[in-house]
Amino acid sequence: MAYLVKPSTELKEAYMTFYREWNLSGEDIVPWVVSLDPSDFDAYVRHLNEACLEEKVSEGWVPHSTYWLVDDEGKVVGAANIRHRLNQKLLESGGHIGYGVIPSERRKGYATRILEQALQETDALGIREVLVCCDDGNIGSERTIVRCGGQYESSFTEAHGNVVKRFWITRSGA
Repeated sequence: MAYLVKPSTELKEAYMTFYREWNLSGEDIVPWVVSLDPSDFDAYVRHLNEACLEEKVSEGWVPHSTYWLVDDEGKVVGAANIRHRLNQKLLESGGHIGYGVIPSERRKGYATRILEQALQETDALGIREVLVCCDDGNIGSERTIVRCGGQYESSFTEAHGNVVKRFWITRSGA
């Protein structure tokens, strides 16, 4: 069983292994916070954990919470970034939840675990209509979103030509 945890300095070695694998894969890193430089690990963790505070968010950004998915052996296998509200960019192509699993741990059910648990966090934030997006052609992510209740609404073409599929997940009151 894997579970989401808030970033912590105690997980430095596990996180750095996760980070290095993703960088070496050459793939786009999702969610975006995983691509941030963690060389000053204490500052990185502090930044991630303070980003949920309105006063710590830069102009043009929204408060967000980051979680790492940790397996039974203490290995960081994925991450989620939950946006507490949407701005125009997030409404078009980012959504409330961004998540990803490192290449070596895919096809093991971790994406579903991340999204299911991230939806519990959006419940706690009072978000009842949750937007989750994936790149067109990312069949695994699309299946995960639909499995978790996602209803396709539309596609959006980003400025650089990437097409993003937009799904809404309706949650009942907590």
